[in-house]
Formats: sequence, C-alpha cells, structure tokens
Amino acid sequence: MQNAVLIGSSLAILSGIMNGSFTVPMRFLGRWEWENVWSLFIISSCLLLPAAILAAIAPQSWTVLAHAPQHAIWTAIAAGFAWGFGAIMFGQSVSAIGISLANTLVLAISSALGSLLPMLLLAPQKFYSYAGKMIVTGVAIELIGIALCGIAGRKREQKIGIEGDRGDLVGQARPLSVALLLAMGAGVLSAVFNIGFALAKPITDYGRNAGLSEFSSTNLIWWLMLGAGSIANLVFCGYLLFKNRSVAKFRQPGAMRLYSLAALMAVLWGGSIFVYGAAAPRLGSLGPSIGWPLSLATGLLLANVIGVGLGEWRGVPQGSKKLMYSGILVLIVAIVVLSRANYQ
Repeated sequence: MQNAVLIGSSLAILSGIMNGSFTVPMRFLGRWEWENVWSLFIISSCLLLPAAILAAIAPQSWTVLAHAPQHAIWTAIAAGFAWGFGAIMFGQSVSAIGISLANTLVLAISSALGSLLPMLLLAPQKFYSYAGKMIVTGVAIELIGIALCGIAGRKREQKIGIEGDRGDLVGQARPLSVALLLAMGAGVLSAVFNIGFALAKPITDYGRNAGLSEFSSTNLIWWLMLGAGSIANLVFCGYLLFKNRSVAKFRQPGAMRLYSLAALMAVLWGGSIFVYGAAAPRLGSLGPSIGWPLSLATGLLLANVIGVGLGEWRGVPQGSKKLMYSGILVLIVAIVVLSRANYQ
C-alpha cells in the first residue's frame, strides 16, 4: 500500500511538472501566429494522442464505447465542447500576459470555480456540510491569492508595460484586465469540464463491467471530451488562419523546429492528463486529497519558476515580486484546504 501511494504521488507530481511546463514552447514560437501553434497543439493533444493511447492499451475501447450509455456519451460531448472555448481563452491568456501570470490566474480561478460550481449545481445540499464549508473556505482563500497576484501583475504592467520581456512569445500582448476576463472564462468552463466528467461516470462503470481497467475506462471519457473540445478550437483557429492569411507560415523555411515545439506542447499537456489518470487509482481514497493538490501546486510553482527564469519579471520592483510570491503561497494554502474537503 505504501509503495502504491509513493508511486501515485510521484506520478501526480510528474503530472504537475508536465502541466506547468507545457506552455514553455510558446515562448519560442513567435515566427508563427497564435493560430498556427494552437491548431497543431489541439490536433495532437486532443485527437491524435488520446486515440493512440486508447488504441495501444485497450484496442477494444471503440467497441465498448459504441455500447456505452448514450446519455452519458452525449453529456461528455456537450461538456467537452463547452470546455473547448475555455481552452481557447487559456491559450490566448498565455500570449496576453506571459507564462507565469497566466498559469497562476487560470489555475487558481479554475480550481476555485471547479470546486465550488459542481457542488452548487450538482449537490447544493452539501453547502452547509463539512465538505461544503471547506470548499467555501478554500475558495475565499484563493480569492485573496488571486487578488495579490492580480495587484502584482498590475504593478508589473505599470512598470514595464504590457509587452514586458516577451522574448519570442507567440501571439499578442494584452492589458491585464483583458487577460483576467480570459482567465475567468477559462475557469468557468473548466468547472463545466469537471461537471461533465462527473455526469459521464456511467461510461467508466460500463467500461469496467466490460473488462477494461479503471485507467482505460476513464480514458474513454477523456477521449470524448477532448475530441468534442477540439471542435471549437479548430473552428476558431481555422477562422484566424483564413483571416490573417497565416496558413502559408506552415510552409516557411525552418518550420520543422516549430512543428517539433508544438508537438512537445501536446505531449506535455495531453500526457499530464493520462499520467494523472494513472496516479489516481494508486492513491485510492487518498487520490483527491493527495494527488490533486500535489499536481496543481507543482504546476503552479513550476510555471512561475519558468516565468522568472525567462525574464517575465525582469525590471519589476522587489515589492511587486514579493506580492506575487505571497499570492502564490496563499494559493497553495487554498489548494490544500480544498483538498481537505474530500476527507468526509
């Protein structure tokens, strides 16, 4: 049992490392437009990678999925389609304000709303229970952390402008106010993703009864939701490719390096989902309490270490940096508090 928990915890940390670093290649993709990068990322991470994993570990998955409960399948598709718009907002927010601040705001808002909204919509009777009180407390703490990070970001914007030290970051810079709206949108739709995953659980149950492992059964839902989410992303990218006439950039000299970086993004983000899927069963009932905060906190910390290393906070006063670090610490405390809600 201890060995399983150790392996599961290690996998949760690995998942956080992958999730916290997947946007790094965007820093070196400025020769392409945002839509070039994001379309390849979505095709690879939401369509090709999940299909390859399912085909490799459980070739019979397609037959099982064809006979799974139809209402759960359509729920997963609808929730995944809605989440797709959130993925667009997240990708735009990274280009808008950089890796560290975008990841911090989106992860914080996503975890807050992803904890609160499912309870309010699916189990409002739990609002006054132990779990409900812990969730409300955790969300309140997160709001403080988000406010601290937002103030730090505003001070950074006032000091070095909205461009800052972007390097070769793909996309265009935007004011922090716009980025906050994008982060909030990504957070709300992340909650929809969580609700859809919970409502699609009959697919997992059917898969287990049909002989699939828990990991493979869960991946059936991931494949449906990610595939549906890719639709909104690819339609939006297609519109931008046509509008900006950026299709030709796929054929520019030296594009192979850019293809490789976009593929790396897909492997890191898509892989983080499946790695966490492998971690949760090994943690058993401790999965939500240990795995979730470990993965999220690791991703949050790593994204900020990377952002600082890439110079996103260069030239910013120490007071603003301390505000940011304080906000991150408060957010980690909030993540731990939210995880305690799973003990009862």
